[in-house]
Amino acid sequence: MKALRYLKALSDETRLRLALVLFHYELSVNELVSLLNMGQSRISRHLKILTEAGLLQSRRDGLWVFYSAEAEGPGHDFLSSVVAFAQDDDACRADLDMASRIIEERALKTRQFFNEIADDWDEMNREILGDFSLPDVILRAVPENCGVAADLGCGTGEVLEHLRGACRELIGVDDSPRMLELARRRFGDNMSGISLRIGELDYLPLRDGEADFICINLVLHHLSRPSASLGEIARVLRPGGLVLVTDFDQHGQESMRTMYGDRWLGFTLDELSSALTKNGLTIVDYRRQPVKRDLALHLILARKPASNAAAGL
Repeated sequence: MKALRYLKALSDETRLRLALVLFHYELSVNELVSLLNMGQSRISRHLKILTEAGLLQSRRDGLWVFYSAEAEGPGHDFLSSVVAFAQDDDACRADLDMASRIIEERALKTRQFFNEIADDWDEMNREILGDFSLPDVILRAVPENCGVAADLGCGTGEVLEHLRGACRELIGVDDSPRMLELARRRFGDNMSGISLRIGELDYLPLRDGEADFICINLVLHHLSRPSASLGEIARVLRPGGLVLVTDFDQHGQESMRTMYGDRWLGFTLDELSSALTKNGLTIVDYRRQPVKRDLALHLILARKPASNAAAGL
């Protein structure tokens, strides 16, 4: 009986605490070790029991392994009913608070990294992209008569500069103050039609349906919760609007974590397609682009339903 298997898996305080935290967050084994202040072998044993019972799922990213609750199905439904009772416990609430701080620390470390390397960022990008002109691809994807375009994770404003003239208004969003400072310097006193906004990409500083076109380029692999950012994109994109998602195909180059601040070692096309579909966005065009260092990019153009406007890469 599934119910008996689930109950046995949860009949331990540590496993119940793990299940509650992982119902809300995806965390690595090392993060769970820190959160529960237990040895890795002990944590791994409990994770194995919960996974084999069908309550958790694991995802390997290079040398790291991340765990989260099953996203759907009977295991998810069962755990959802248990969580409603467990999260009232003081110890469980403390675990959730700690997990939230871990996620915040991830974002802080990423922000600090980009503040430190902001002056070299454009050159670092060229080391990866080589002769491939991503801004030109983005410009070709902009729909005709575009009113408002937003570049999420706009960095030093290179893409915004290329888009100038293609849209009535441009919005650049980044969570690095140093990056935005360099973007302002790029445009100097000529900021007409350009709005630079500081903010997290999983809680965008844009109104519902504010943008006609959005691009998010080589950014998702830096985020703790890429799917949350895609959900925010769906919120701020007008019905019929287009989004261009550019990010690395899955790879195994661990050095990218330290050299470029990468959190994820790319994504499979299925992962990105599933996340877009889950957030109500429909893929209308796709291209895979090899770049330097044996890496490749996914270029995915997707639409929020309610328009037949055509565009292509």
